[in-house]
Amino acid sequence: MDIKSLLQTTVNQNASDLHLVVGSPPIIRVDGVLGPIPDVLPLTTEMVENLLWQIMTSEQKELLLTNKEVDFSFAFGNIARFRVNAYFQKGYVSASLRFVPMRIKTIEELNLPKICYEFTKLVQGFILVTGPTGHGKSTTLASMLNEINQNRPVHILTIEDPIEYVYPQGKSIVSQRELHLDTHSYALALRSAMREDPDVVLIGEMRDYETIASSLTIAETGHLVFATLHTNDAAQTIDRIVDVFPENQQAQVKMQLSGTLEAVVSQRLIPAIEGGRVPACEILLATPAVKTVIREGKTHQIRNIIQTSGDLGMRTLETSLAEWVKKGKISLETALTFALHPGEVERMVRGTK
Repeated sequence: MDIKSLLQTTVNQNASDLHLVVGSPPIIRVDGVLGPIPDVLPLTTEMVENLLWQIMTSEQKELLLTNKEVDFSFAFGNIARFRVNAYFQKGYVSASLRFVPMRIKTIEELNLPKICYEFTKLVQGFILVTGPTGHGKSTTLASMLNEINQNRPVHILTIEDPIEYVYPQGKSIVSQRELHLDTHSYALALRSAMREDPDVVLIGEMRDYETIASSLTIAETGHLVFATLHTNDAAQTIDRIVDVFPENQQAQVKMQLSGTLEAVVSQRLIPAIEGGRVPACEILLATPAVKTVIREGKTHQIRNIIQTSGDLGMRTLETSLAEWVKKGKISLETALTFALHPGEVERMVRGTK
């Protein structure tokens, strides 16, 4: 068994992830559901190590053995890219490999809300894409950045851990910086970003106080900034950003955020009836009312603003889920499982009958 055959199976099955864990056969995730690759025996320690050493450099192997985990990405020929997290569990080497298609799909092909096209036309501001791990945040960001790349002569700077999508030749210059390969830390990369003449900056993940503070500063100085956070909805996203800062700085951060934020897209990928997954998205737009709520720290009012601002392009996750149910793309049962407020979905769906 070699790694190439496992990667090819992952691609052929259109799986999002491949897991290599000692004691289990290779496992793939298809449409959000895990299952073993058929006719493959459970992996031994030697088998997992042999598979991983085939795709790791000596430096990556050394980092794994020293730090007990390492992130990296690699190209599987011209077929696909994979983002890899190699790690130890129970003393054994294991790995999760995320399949990243070579071709970046458009906003329309991904079934994302059409308002995402408007975000790509902005000159400055802060766009946040949030949601749980594995629910398409990176893919959504890549589709918006590539829309800019194909249509605007700007400098796009990305700081990623590791690089996932590689952008094709377009009207833009795209500089992609990978942690450990091109820079020693997010903090250092963000500090030097201002000297690299960017128009658009992608921050792979806002992890801590330092990256969030730098991201706000870059947005505040006239750049268009895209970033991700692992949060459930727009209100939680605002709270998470503010709460990272010491209490004596939070009033200033609320002012910065209210002045720079343009939108929050909080998404889930929902299993479709006919296979595949569709995105359900909550959309928050930074209207004057939203900016006031952020400044005053009244984030509990955000959901109500979203519910009453549908004509501006805002919508709750529940509205998105109900729309997919009405279109016959997902079942009501599935929608209720993913909803933060299941009763609202049920009312919206049943209210049409």
